[in-house]
Amino acid sequence: MRDPRLAIGDLARQTGTKVNTIRFYEEIGLLPQALRTASGRRTYTAADVRRLSFIRRGRNLGFSVEEIRSLLALSDQPDRDCGDALVIARQHLHDVEQRILELQNLRDALHAIANSCQLGRAADCGVLEAVGSNAFQG
Repeated sequence: MRDPRLAIGDLARQTGTKVNTIRFYEEIGLLPQALRTASGRRTYTAADVRRLSFIRRGRNLGFSVEEIRSLLALSDQPDRDCGDALVIARQHLHDVEQRILELQNLRDALHAIANSCQLGRAADCGVLEAVGSNAFQG
């Protein structure tokens, strides 16, 4: 039995992906070039749905396009050792933890700035003074 073909709009709906994003993923090689109908319309298979779903989950986890490209390459070779995937995941976790620390520092600086405000004239505004100076660098 032949694999049923999906139009790009159907693929978009099934995966929650915008049509232009699907085209972009094809352009950069994350998705294979779609087969075309005689009239030139793109068509996709269940394998394309699975691959695009993998990409979407990876993007939702914050993996970069290059990290996803590497994970897909590993996924495409099921007999390979998954150690490389673990390295990618651990590095990404480290990067996320670094961003969390930076955001916590930013939050603390914004708390200090917001608490520096004594209502009155803009010329005497603690918020404007703090944003205009380098006293609150994260």
